[in-house]
Amino acid sequence: MARLVIAPARSLTGSLQVPGDKSISHRYAILAALAKGTTEIRNFSSAVDCASTLGCLRRLGVEIRTEADRVRIAGAGLAGLKRSWRALDAGNSGTTMRLMMGVLAGQPFTSKLTGDDSLRRRPMRRVMEPLAQMGAQIAAREGGFAPLEVRGGALQPIDYTLPVASAQVKSAVLLAGLFADGDTSVTEPMATRDHTELALEVFGAEVARNGRTIRVHGRPQLHAQKLAVPGDLSSAVFFLAAASLLPDSNLMLNNVGLNPTRTAVLDFLTSMGASLRLVGVEMQQGELVGDVAVKHAPLSGGVISGEATGKMIDELPMLAALGPYTEQGIEIRDAAELRVKESDRIAALAGNLRRMGAQVDELPDGLRVAGRSAGRLHGGEIDPRGDHRIAMAFAVAALGADGPTTILGSECAAISFPEFFERLAQLTDR
Repeated sequence: MARLVIAPARSLTGSLQVPGDKSISHRYAILAALAKGTTEIRNFSSAVDCASTLGCLRRLGVEIRTEADRVRIAGAGLAGLKRSWRALDAGNSGTTMRLMMGVLAGQPFTSKLTGDDSLRRRPMRRVMEPLAQMGAQIAAREGGFAPLEVRGGALQPIDYTLPVASAQVKSAVLLAGLFADGDTSVTEPMATRDHTELALEVFGAEVARNGRTIRVHGRPQLHAQKLAVPGDLSSAVFFLAAASLLPDSNLMLNNVGLNPTRTAVLDFLTSMGASLRLVGVEMQQGELVGDVAVKHAPLSGGVISGEATGKMIDELPMLAALGPYTEQGIEIRDAAELRVKESDRIAALAGNLRRMGAQVDELPDGLRVAGRSAGRLHGGEIDPRGDHRIAMAFAVAALGADGPTTILGSECAAISFPEFFERLAQLTDR
C-alpha cells in the first residue's frame, strides 16, 4: 500500500488537459463494439475502470487496439459478440457491470459478471429488475449482489419508469433495448447525464426524447465513427477546488466536457463565489466542450440537497472536503447513495475530515461540515478506503492544511485518474 505525503502549497498555476471523460469512454467503447466497422476513439480515458470495459469486450471476441491516447475497436455488430467461457471482470467499475448487463441481456448465450470486493458489495437489483421484465434471466447472490449470471436471449421492449434516478440503470435498459423488436422507453424522475442517448445518436440509433422519457428503436444498424472524448469534468473539479482555495492561483483546464447534465457543480461553485470562466465552448459529437479558467476566490459555502445532490453525486466528496475552507461550511443532504459507492463515502468523508481537525456532523443521508470559523485543518493520516475520489479530495484538502498529510493507499486514484498526483505536483507552487 503506497503512502503519499502531500505538503501544504501556496498556489496552483498553469494549464492542464484532464483525462478523457470516463462516462463517455465507457459508452463509446460499448457502442463501437456493437457497430459495423472500426471505430477510432481519441483521448480515451486512462482510468482503470474504462480498461475494465475494454477487457470485458475483448473477452466477448471484440478486437481492440490501444495506442497512446487512442483506441481502435473493430465492431462485431449487434449479433457478433461471442460467449466468454471465463467470467467477465468489471474490476471496481459499477458502470462497466451495469452497462454490460444491458448488452449481455440481449445475447443468445449465458455470461458471468464479477468484480473486485468493493464492486461485489454494490447493489445490482435496480438493473436486474427491468432487464427481467424484458425477458433476461439474471442470477445473483442474495440481495442482488455480484457475481452475476446473465442468461440472455430474445428481449421484449418495455416502457420503464425509474423508481430512483440513475444514469447507469437508464443506460442498461436503453442498451438492452437495442436487441428488442420495437421501441423501449425509460422515464426518469429527474434528468440524469445523457451521454448514452447522445452516443446512441452518434452511432446511428433512432432515439426520441419527450420530456424525461427517452425512447430507442430496437435492432438499429450502428455505424463505426471517428470520435474524440472530452476531458472529464468530474476529474477537473479537483483542480478547480484546489485553485479556488489557494491564494494567487491561476489555472486553465483545457478541452473539458461541459454537458449541461454535468455542469451543476460549476453552478454551485459559482454560487459560492468561485472565479470560473468558460472559454471557446463548442459542440463536438453532441457534447459541449470548452476550456475552464479558474482563479483563487473566497468561498461562502452552501447547502446541497434534492435534485442538486443527484446531479453532483460524483463531485460531492470534493465539495465536502472543501467545506472547512468556506465561510459557512458545506451541508449535503439526500445523498444516501454515497453509502453504497466504492466505499461508504459519507463515513469516509466524516472520519477523514475529523482526522484533519474539521468539525463534522454525520447524517444518515449526508453530512454537515463546519466552515473556517471552526479552525484551520491540520495534516493527518488519511485512509481513503480504496476509494479514488476520497483519495483525490483529501489530497486537495491537504494543500491548504497546516503541516503535511499522508494519503494511505494513494494508488487507488488510478481507478479514474492515474496521472492525478503527478499533474497536481506539476502545477503546485510550494
